[in-house]
Amino acid sequence: MIISMHVRDIDLNLFVVFDAIYTEGGVSRACFRLNLTQPAVSHALGRLRAMFNDPLFVRRHHVMTPTPLARQIITTVRQALNGLETTLTHTNRFDPAKTPKRFVIGLRNNLEAPMLSALINRISTVAPLVEIATVRSERNNLERELAAGTLDVAIDTLLPLSTEVRREQILTEHIAVFARRGHPELGKRLDKKAYLRLEHVCVTSRRSGLSFEDFQFQRLGLTRTVRLTCQNFATACHVVSRSNMLLTASESAASVLEDPGLLQCFPCPFPISPHVNYLYWHATAEGDTTNQWLREQLRAAAALLAGSRFSKNNRRAARTRPKVGIPVPTSLAAE
Repeated sequence: MIISMHVRDIDLNLFVVFDAIYTEGGVSRACFRLNLTQPAVSHALGRLRAMFNDPLFVRRHHVMTPTPLARQIITTVRQALNGLETTLTHTNRFDPAKTPKRFVIGLRNNLEAPMLSALINRISTVAPLVEIATVRSERNNLERELAAGTLDVAIDTLLPLSTEVRREQILTEHIAVFARRGHPELGKRLDKKAYLRLEHVCVTSRRSGLSFEDFQFQRLGLTRTVRLTCQNFATACHVVSRSNMLLTASESAASVLEDPGLLQCFPCPFPISPHVNYLYWHATAEGDTTNQWLREQLRAAAALLAGSRFSKNNRRAARTRPKVGIPVPTSLAAE
């Protein structure tokens, strides 16, 4: 039985502790996050357990696992805490030069390295107390996480979300083909025959099934020889820079290399749809000056990426390509 409760009788700080334990998976890590002693956090958890007449968290294999009731209330608790923080933000205007703030951004593997490099270069001096954290968010949970405030914003492909989630197109990345500089079988251009003759590195997070690029090649009736499949672009770029294999990826992929000059970039000789990235935020954060500032920094970082050397070269070459694209399922887009 849950005891009848009224807001006037509740210490709202208890829910800050609840959210921290839920997020961190343990009391010790929650203490570090909140800068509180372990007895203080344990006491707060005890009060919450008495309030709800439920253990809320059960220790399993050194992790505090939430009970069904805890899972049921976490979204509502986070929405309420986010609303309070937004209210306080409006009262105390965010000053990036003086205000400590941690932003959490949902960002997929293909864009993380180039976007973060551009973003940090932009804000490192103007916002010295701002911390950026990126996480991978499952697409079917994206709206819930934005609403709960566990994500401030997200960047992803176009997704079927409700009107409660605001969105805008932020960056279009054409598909390029990378090869090591001085490749013995390539000159100043890459034609279709050479592309299909050579071996390839494929980057995908899927354990089985087709990658973003191979789905489109299949629709074109083409098959390439994939010699290596890996999970991230840094690995792929390093392998390509030291072999005769090719990498087909977004035009900014080479930015993960310490020396991007190790690779040469060619336009893809086949009509492959670009990666179109959208910036997402929740309607409740629309007028939040803190969230507005973050969105502006991400727009500027995306503009910087769009003006990069590889991007300019690839777009210049793309003007001569057929303007044909193949629709790609959301489950495959920008894996």
